[in-house]
Amino acid sequence: MRVVFEDNHLIIVYKESGEMVQGDKTGDKPLSESVKAYIKEQYAKPGRVFLGVVHRLDRPVFGLVVFAKTSKALERLNRMFANGEVHKSYWAITKECPEQLEGTLEHWLVRNEKQNKSYAYDKEKPHAKLARLKYRVVAKSDNYTLMEIVLLTGRHHQIRCQLSKIGCPIKGDLKYGAKRSNPDGSISLLARKVEFIHPVSRQKISVVSPIPQDPLWQAITESVRE
Repeated sequence: MRVVFEDNHLIIVYKESGEMVQGDKTGDKPLSESVKAYIKEQYAKPGRVFLGVVHRLDRPVFGLVVFAKTSKALERLNRMFANGEVHKSYWAITKECPEQLEGTLEHWLVRNEKQNKSYAYDKEKPHAKLARLKYRVVAKSDNYTLMEIVLLTGRHHQIRCQLSKIGCPIKGDLKYGAKRSNPDGSISLLARKVEFIHPVSRQKISVVSPIPQDPLWQAITESVRE
């Protein structure tokens, strides 16, 4: 676990691919428990440690996850996420390059719970939710494209589903049309940056993720790192 930002109310950590944010039926140890253990040891806290989960990342995705260390921060962050006051951007590596180098995608997404998959449609369908994102191509290599994505809505598997819909599935994402998996089981999607006004101090928080320790990630992002 890698702590990227921490104060009395918040902790932002870098999640490796394969880690899940919160416990599920697999019984695998989630990132939230690792963060609790870190806080307990770091500050010699007696008893149970409070930690609020305010959002998630899909298990095969890398990147930043924000947790609340106090109930006050949790309540306010939940409200901020719901109101779109937390701004997140992502980097995705795809084999194909979109026809337009930048633009806005708008689709209607229908979630299939049994398949744990979403389907994108150009027109509204029953039970569909509107999904919108902005993207731009920020780098290219001989074989791959790096895109920056800014979510305008927060839907199930939104980036994975919408990029697949335009013929640009994320590298390694077999569920959404990639031709082969990544050796480590990841998909090439990184929760790259998160910005918001601190729920307690009211200071602006802007945090950038480390780059995955993978040769392709390191090579394709070298020219655009902040």
